[in-house]
Amino acid sequence: YLNENLVNQDKATQLQSIYQARQILDDTIQLVRNISHSLMPPTLKNFGLESAVNDLFQKISGSGSINASSRFHDYKERLKPEKELIVFRVVQELINNILKHSNASFIHLTQNVQGDNFILRIHHDGRGLVQTDFEKLNKSTVGLGLKNISSRLKVAHGSIYFEKDPSQTYYKVTI
Repeated sequence: YLNENLVNQDKATQLQSIYQARQILDDTIQLVRNISHSLMPPTLKNFGLESAVNDLFQKISGSGSINASSRFHDYKERLKPEKELIVFRVVQELINNILKHSNASFIHLTQNVQGDNFILRIHHDGRGLVQTDFEKLNKSTVGLGLKNISSRLKVAHGSIYFEKDPSQTYYKVTI
């Protein structure tokens, strides 16, 4: 569509060609995202979730724009590889959203185990969501990343909860 001689076309045909080219690009981007999401990062495969998350957070901190840290307290036994991948992709999506939308100066992730539950909490001091915002966005036509998070957690029999800390100084996401 972009190879056509758009200059010699009328306005309506130009707009139609541009719109169709954009649709093709959007579809291609979605396809590439789906392929990349199904691949397993080598650090995750070889060393586990803790190493992969720590590596991700070191890269973010290394950029110098935000202070990112993570701490795993009770990660003695690795999750199954497919669950580790799901959890890692959810963390990636949440971190990308925080970096893109929140204007935070810090992100901190902690991991704990309570009974049979594997729990991750992400704290940040930027603009964030509370649970009602998440549920609204999850039902709307925007927020593809949030929909991906929901569907991934559904597969892993997990849940997510967004809240603002009682001190009103930071946001907390609990997985």
